Amino acid sequence: MKNIFYAVGFGLMLFSCQNQSKIGFVDNGVVINDYQEKKDVEAKFQERDAAFRIKADSLGKAFQKEVQDVQTEAQRATQAKAQELMSGLQKKQQQLQQQMQFEQQQLQMAFQAEIDSVIGKVKTYVKEYGKNNGYTYVLGTSDAAATVMYGAQENDLTNTILEALNKAYSKE
Repeated sequence: MKNIFYAVGFGLMLFSCQNQSKIGFVDNGVVINDYQEKKDVEAKFQERDAAFRIKADSLGKAFQKEVQDVQTEAQRATQAKAQELMSGLQKKQQQLQQQMQFEQQQLQMAFQAEIDSVIGKVKTYVKEYGKNNGYTYVLGTSDAAATVMYGAQENDLTNTILEALNKAYSKE
């Protein structure tokens, strides 16, 4: 009876040694921030933001010119007419501000949607990489959320995955 327990224990020990988990980790911040597609998305939206700012400045200058013209006209007009002119300016100013806020929100939402898409691609790639290379776990870490406190250098997949992502993106 005692020998059966030893045999079962020995068998379990051999079985557990054969099923060791393969674990790797990725520095999320490095992969995301150094991924060329993310850099391209940011550059595209910086251009759009610059164009938006130029448009906003142009509309602001045109409105300031209109304000000066209306103030000059209001000085010559009756008090009732002057109030009407100034009321029209206030209404136009509110409309311009709302339009600019709306356009800026649209720009921010489009940017966030594209960044979310890039992050989704990275997550999918890491998942597939892990499956295809026999990893049981691929952990993520970053400066903001250090879930991996220590990892042996040979388990750090950050550069491997980043290089593969950038290579795949350059072929698109």
